[in-house]
Amino acid sequence: MTDSRYIALQIFAQTLTEQQPITLPDNLNEKDIAFVKMLLFTALRHLPYIQKTIKKNTSSNSRIRPYAKYALFLGATELIYMSSPAYAIINSYVNLVKKNTNQYAAGFVNAVLRKIELTKNIIIAEDSGEFFSDNFRSMLRKSYSAQTVASIEKACLSEPLLDITVKDKNSPICSLGKILPLGTLRIPNKGKISDLPDYRFGTWWVQDFSSALPVKMLDNIRNKSVLDLCAAPGGKTAQLLSAGAKVTAVDISAARLQTLRQNLQRLHLTAENIICADALDYLNQTSEKFDIVLLDAPCSATGTLRRHPEIAHFKTSEDVLRQSSLQQKLLEASLPIIAPQGYLLYCTCSLCPEEGELQINNFIKKNPDKICPINLTERLPDELKFLADSQGFIRILPHLMKDYGYTDGFFIALLKIL
Repeated sequence: MTDSRYIALQIFAQTLTEQQPITLPDNLNEKDIAFVKMLLFTALRHLPYIQKTIKKNTSSNSRIRPYAKYALFLGATELIYMSSPAYAIINSYVNLVKKNTNQYAAGFVNAVLRKIELTKNIIIAEDSGEFFSDNFRSMLRKSYSAQTVASIEKACLSEPLLDITVKDKNSPICSLGKILPLGTLRIPNKGKISDLPDYRFGTWWVQDFSSALPVKMLDNIRNKSVLDLCAAPGGKTAQLLSAGAKVTAVDISAARLQTLRQNLQRLHLTAENIICADALDYLNQTSEKFDIVLLDAPCSATGTLRRHPEIAHFKTSEDVLRQSSLQQKLLEASLPIIAPQGYLLYCTCSLCPEEGELQINNFIKKNPDKICPINLTERLPDELKFLADSQGFIRILPHLMKDYGYTDGFFIALLKIL
């Protein structure tokens, strides 16, 4: 277990220091992966409260080395939220700090963790479920009420289940969970994906309910030419191909496109073209016309908090503004390559209106004679019409799907080319 804690500590420190998404090593066994992932995600989902707890148990003039500080975060996480024996937790982190810093820092970590263990029940009782950093909360409060932000925060504390898009409704995997409105299968998120029934036969793929929704807002697309921008790892590409579209998939990442190719091969689906290119460069250079452009635009990814809790600790308004500027350029560059009476399907996995409603409204205002928004309310089943706003856009906030077990945040708009 010490090795797993060491790996988790290295990843945790790197994630917060470099403000990068969590990346798990490939050489861990299934048991270690489960432990490391649980530890990291639990720590990140409770980080503000853990920070306050550590502060209460240290003197105001304490100088904590970075490595010891991160060890305290994970040690406190295990003591408060996980079930390993306290002596094993404390000894492991003390030894890690002693090995990687010095004996004084190790003694400090030992003292603080023992204090936390002694008051563990009080700490648990006083936990109000703090997840978001002050900066992240302030960013959301620009657009949502305090009550809505609190509801989003609570929803994102829960461990997400596994959502699956199924090609073959007779696949045995369908017996493992429940079908959500519009057909997404939701099952327990346990074990390796490749060990699930029918994986090698390619009858399904992993895709969050929200991510699967944009393509479902299109009419019959059989034999329609579709440009899928920012396509990897290919969930929406697979949806489009399964519906009979002729798809050109573009993504800037060669590694992610390789994953897309592997996914399509397993699913027995074939794209017309798979192109490694910057989306904006491709749009500005191509002379081809498409019936539909699907722009799953680069964004702050703030809607994916349930699966990427690290986002709440380093995404800022500056990130949103930077991405919204790129989104605006991509939208404008998409217009010339869409055939008359074609469609532009725009979506982002962001909670921020600057990357959703505000972005699209500004785009419509700039191009009133070129595009017309499609009201998506009527394309939703009755039980999901609450996801559409007054303009007919779809705005999904994680807590709105509480009755189904929550979901990712998302924005979807469908525009017709005049």
